[in-house]
This record gives sequence, structure tokens and C-alpha cells, in this order.
Amino acid sequence: MSEPTEVVVIGGGYAGVMAANRLTRRDGVAVTLVNPRPHFVERIRLHQLAAGSGDAAVAYRDVLAERVRLVVDSVTGIDAAARHVTLAGGGPLGYDYLIYAVGSAGANVPEFAHPVTTFEEARQLRPVLGAASAVTVVGAGPAGIETAAELAEAGRAVTLVCGGELGPYLHPKGRHAVAARLTKLGVTVLADAVVSEVTRDAVRLADGRELPSAVTVWTAGFGVPDLAARSGLSTDALGRLRTDETLTSVDDDRIVAAGDAAAPSDLPYRMGCQSAVQLGPQAAETVLSRLAGTLPAPATVGFAGQCLSLGRRAGIFQFSRRDDTAIRLHLGGRLGAKVKELVCASTVKQLAYEARKPGARKWWVTDKRRRELLREHLVDA
Repeated sequence: MSEPTEVVVIGGGYAGVMAANRLTRRDGVAVTLVNPRPHFVERIRLHQLAAGSGDAAVAYRDVLAERVRLVVDSVTGIDAAARHVTLAGGGPLGYDYLIYAVGSAGANVPEFAHPVTTFEEARQLRPVLGAASAVTVVGAGPAGIETAAELAEAGRAVTLVCGGELGPYLHPKGRHAVAARLTKLGVTVLADAVVSEVTRDAVRLADGRELPSAVTVWTAGFGVPDLAARSGLSTDALGRLRTDETLTSVDDDRIVAAGDAAAPSDLPYRMGCQSAVQLGPQAAETVLSRLAGTLPAPATVGFAGQCLSLGRRAGIFQFSRRDDTAIRLHLGGRLGAKVKELVCASTVKQLAYEARKPGARKWWVTDKRRRELLREHLVDA
């Protein structure tokens, strides 16, 4: 009998789990998933974990195919020439193909601020919040809005420092609805304010104002691990692995990327689980195509919008075009909250479904706008 093809997946988030599960559709492929924690993290629930209104951990046995071997460890280096990764726990782990799905985390977090982009950060923030009354949330993207609303609904006095605009992705109608809900919860929204410094008990703004802040939560900006760069692989300015449209590394056709840490054609998709659950299986399909001796297909992602919780009793689903452009239509209030919860629950169910029936579902569609961007990118290059 021939030796199985060894595929190692780095990162057990949305993209990594989807990729690992999809790989099991082919016999003769041995899949190893390397992740630093023994459970799957519902990243879209981390604001609930921090605020004490919910949990964000799911057992891997509930979302991972039985054929996938889970290694609880961290990868410290990739040796593309030798085709192995180095584990923090010691020793190399060889591969025939590697899927790079390391995700993202908070970036440029000041000393006295608390990020909330990983499971450990959210769990550590929970006791820090304690009985704190004055809380400042910096950053008004999804994480900032959801965290501010969750904390305000729990009775805390929350100030949201937007740094330019509340919910930049949202259509103006959706933004107005979010602002109204935050106001009803008692959140002070400083749309144009920019933070210049964070101290132990205050936040200083660029215009000279100082806000008392017992706890400052930082959600302004995301970065990716520097594993690819440290390993000598080509990355973009943010550190994402540079790939072609099939998600294959521009340096090595045995390395494929998916999720937040992938930069196909230097035109990465918006970070988030919506793109990750689509890019993960397509990264796996690229590997499976090569094993079958066929040409991999270009990856495509279709967006439906952005879903935000605004506490436990309200939310918003901002509809978008497939190319991720927000439109006027949105669902709000209690209906928005129900849709948000449905999305969170169904995302985990998608992972589990792929574990049971790998390859049974497809999410991607033709993205005409991306074709235009690629043409423009080639002209500029």
C-alpha cells in the first residue's frame, strides 16, 4: 500500500476547520490540524465571553471530522524546503501539503488597554471588568460596537471612541439604526474622536480631552501572526501570506492559505468568519485538485452582509451585494437579534455538516467586481 499524503493545517479557526474537514473527502489523505488550544473558539461570540453573557468555546469533537488528527500545540516555524513545521512542544512535523490558516488578532494595542480578539484575551478581560462602572471601548467596527452594546446592557457606563465613523461598513440607514440602539443603551458615541494615549485610568484624545476610564477595551485594528514572514515566505504589508487566486503561496505550490491570513493577488477579502468558511474548503479543494492531477480553480467568495448583536435583545443584519458592498436594506431590533443568533448557531452547524459530509455544500459564487479589481490591479502593476 502507498503511503498516505500528509496534509498539515495550521490553525483551528473557521477556515482551518473547514479546510481540514473538506480534505477528508479523499481517501489516502492524512489530515493533521495544529491548534494552540484544545477547543474551537466561536470568535463571533467573544464579546459575550468578555461581558459574561455567554460562552465562546465548542468541543472539537462537535465540529471536526473523526479522520482529522488534532495536535494541541503552536507552530513556531515553517521550513518549506524540508517540508516540515516546527512545534513549540518540540520536534518537526512533516507534510506533503500545508494549509496556512493562522487567523488574525488585535494589533498595536497600548499598554493599559485590553484587546478582545482571542479567547484568552476575552476570558482575561471578564474579571478585569468586574464592577467597573466607566468603560471606554476604542474602535467602532463590529467588535467595538458589539462589545460596547453588551457592556452597556449589563449596566456599565460605556463610551465608544470611533476614530472617524461608527460602523464604517454599514449603509447610512443601518448606521443610524445602530446609533439609535447604542443611545438607548446609554452608550456615549464619540464618532470623530481619535485616541492619542491610554493610561491606567484614562483615555486621552487627540483634541486634548481626557476621559476617565476604569477599563479600556481596544478593538481598533487587526493584524496577523508573523509566522509566514519569520519563515521566509512572501507576505503583504500586514503580514498575510501572498498567494495567487487559487490560494497557493507565490513561493511554494505545496503551501496554500485560507482565512484572515491569506492575501490572494494582494487583494485580500474582508476578515471574518463569512469569508473564512468559504476560503477554508476552497484551500482544501486546491490541494485535492493537485493530488488528482487537475488544475485548481480560482477561489471566489460571496458575501451576504454584516450581522451585529446590540446586546441580547437587539441586533442588526446589514444586507450587502455579493461583492461586499452594503445596501439600504437591513433588519433591526429583536428580529435583528434573532438573525444574529441564528447566524452564530448556523456557522457552527456548517462546520459540523462539513465534518459529516465533506464536499456536500458550496458557498462561493461568481464575483464580477473582483474580476474588475483584478484587471485594475494587473494594469497598475
